[in-house]
Amino acid sequence: MREKTITGYCNPFSATPGETIGFMISTYAPGDYEAELVHVRAGDDFSDASVGMIEDVLAADFAGTYPGRNQPLQPGSFGVVESGAPIGPMDGLTMAAWIWPTLPGGRSQSILGCWDADRRAGFRLLLDAEGALALEIGDGKGGGRMISTGTPVVQRQWYRVSASYDARTGEVRLSQQPHGLSPGQSVAAGAAEARATLERGLRPESGEAPVMFAASAGAEGPADHYNGKIDRPRIAARALDPADVDRLMAAGPDESLRGDLIGCWDFSRDIPTDRITDLGPAGRHGRLVNLPARASTGFNWTGEAHDWREKPEHYGAVHFHDDDLYDAGWEQDFSFTVPADLPSGLYAVRLRHGGDVDRIPFVVRPPLGTATAPAVFLMPTASYLAYANYRLRLKANPLFGDGRPKCVNDAFLGAHPELGGSTYDLHSDRSGIQYSSRLRPVTNMKPGDNRPWGLPADCNILALLDHVGEPFDIITDEDLHQHGAALLAPWRCVITGSHPEYHSTAMLDALETFTGQGGRLMYMGGNGFYWRVAFRDDLPGVLEVRRAEDGTRAWIAEPGEYYHAFNGEYGGLWRRQGRPPNRLAGVGFAAQGFERSTYYRRRPEADDPRAAFIMAGVTDEIIGDFGTVGGGAAGEEIDRHDVRLGSPRHALVVATSEDHGEQMLRTKEEFLSTIPWFDDPKVRADLTFFECPNGGAVFSTGSISWAGSLGHENWNNNVARITTNVLRRFIDPTPFELPGETAKGDRR
Repeated sequence: MREKTITGYCNPFSATPGETIGFMISTYAPGDYEAELVHVRAGDDFSDASVGMIEDVLAADFAGTYPGRNQPLQPGSFGVVESGAPIGPMDGLTMAAWIWPTLPGGRSQSILGCWDADRRAGFRLLLDAEGALALEIGDGKGGGRMISTGTPVVQRQWYRVSASYDARTGEVRLSQQPHGLSPGQSVAAGAAEARATLERGLRPESGEAPVMFAASAGAEGPADHYNGKIDRPRIAARALDPADVDRLMAAGPDESLRGDLIGCWDFSRDIPTDRITDLGPAGRHGRLVNLPARASTGFNWTGEAHDWREKPEHYGAVHFHDDDLYDAGWEQDFSFTVPADLPSGLYAVRLRHGGDVDRIPFVVRPPLGTATAPAVFLMPTASYLAYANYRLRLKANPLFGDGRPKCVNDAFLGAHPELGGSTYDLHSDRSGIQYSSRLRPVTNMKPGDNRPWGLPADCNILALLDHVGEPFDIITDEDLHQHGAALLAPWRCVITGSHPEYHSTAMLDALETFTGQGGRLMYMGGNGFYWRVAFRDDLPGVLEVRRAEDGTRAWIAEPGEYYHAFNGEYGGLWRRQGRPPNRLAGVGFAAQGFERSTYYRRRPEADDPRAAFIMAGVTDEIIGDFGTVGGGAAGEEIDRHDVRLGSPRHALVVATSEDHGEQMLRTKEEFLSTIPWFDDPKVRADLTFFECPNGGAVFSTGSISWAGSLGHENWNNNVARITTNVLRRFIDPTPFELPGETAKGDRR
């Protein structure tokens, strides 16, 4: 396996002629690199049986040689105040907050304060390397004074913490008091008070340092990142006694303290944004960096409201992590303005550096409201984001084996934890990752040198379309979320990827509108339309997932945190929202298993005249007993037709998979309790077709593995034949007729 020495990302991911895409590159070894533009026609080269990389080199203004440089990543979320005059020097100081630490100990973690990178000035409230509350004050000479309670806090326990310092007497008072303990718990769980005396006249001031939350300034950027929640951070410009600290920690600024307030921040305000609101007279507002988790339950959450919009005052916490990452912030190396004559398609910037090759993919789409072909491939970028830098395969586990990397990009991901993880992974504090961004290198969202999952697998579908000579356009999930049903209107047929699992409300609404108005949908995968997600319309390329109380999950959201911060919608399965995938696609998630894939067996419905176009030229009893994903067309994650879950009664199931074995287990949301394995008739993939109103129709494969079988025997196989049959009928303007009804025509 070669050494990977170059990577990068682009923004935006899709563009139309006349729009410009920027490319950010980093190298990990000396030497220049070369960049060129390629049109990606196929991108799965994982095995000898794969279709391979097929790409055409195109002329581009940016093509050429560039000096290599390493651009570091700085993960870790924090808050920073960017308004208000410098603070101090002061005769006294009090800092206080509610905290819920999730990974105390091992190193110092800043909670609140101002701290110069050169440590000459500043003050901060922190957890020291032992996990105990501490106060640190700079002496203006490049050093500081630190006082600690000496008692470590307990993980995942709320504390009210405070520190006061009187410059006239040198007296310091620290307090960490646990909150919300049940009667059976020790009231001394991490409780501590401490007093000390420093030299008199050490007057705290901020110098050039801003107020920061969950981190402090360091020589190379933010440092001492805090893991956990912070609620109601406060700073006052004098030493307060305990009674005054009580007033300081009230929901809003106490009038008796208003003249002493430096900041009274309320994280329950502006939850869908990055804004930090100061309720104090100085108006020291700020912003959050690298997307810490908002809509997080605070110290005062009681469970009476689970929707943060009902009682935002109960959601005054922000959960910070030392490995949060939204925007890598790399400098742009070059850009590309899409020419007017460049057809819609999947393209990439191909980078060569020493012995390494990397590809940064992007999509060219037609101008809004236009189509250059009757069919459009809807690239499932929401699912790509959810799985971006998926790390579970790099750990030994029963699903995926010994954890050793099987491809170059997996090996690079394993060697670079700073790239962040996917929404299937955990933060360093073991909380689930609920935000994922493409504004960073995403190692598994690249054609070539990857497992056939996500974009590389979907390249097999694009390769088939190219092979059979039927023109097609490409759009992305982000495009669909932004523009809704109007985006799909010009096309007759929408083709999905192999695993379109994640959908926002706008995306699902658009697809339902499309099929209801006569559009045709080719659902080319499995486990689709499963999770509800949210996007930030003001931040490009970021997705939010709240894994609520059901479904096959890598982690479970904290109680009370099932509603998305981005838009307030309830998260979790679409099935739990009354919109199971079966309603749109005719099939819904049935089972998963990754040891092997199997085949479909033809059913009597395949001989129904309504299905004649699907099976034209296909007389085989067995369909798809071959493929690069587990050896068959039915596997990994599969969907079945089920009328009880909303599948249309008039749908035809033309083939059904079988012989999955013990490794393929039915999805857990269908069971009330755990049960042993049995020969489960509901564990199956159903090849399904049905007609929709106004001349539309839906065809569903019900399997992620289907795409891996398309290229078998140079496309000469029944999986490719069925897919091509459906495509050609679905782009034919002749309307479909609902059984027992006369079609109303087709407007496309």
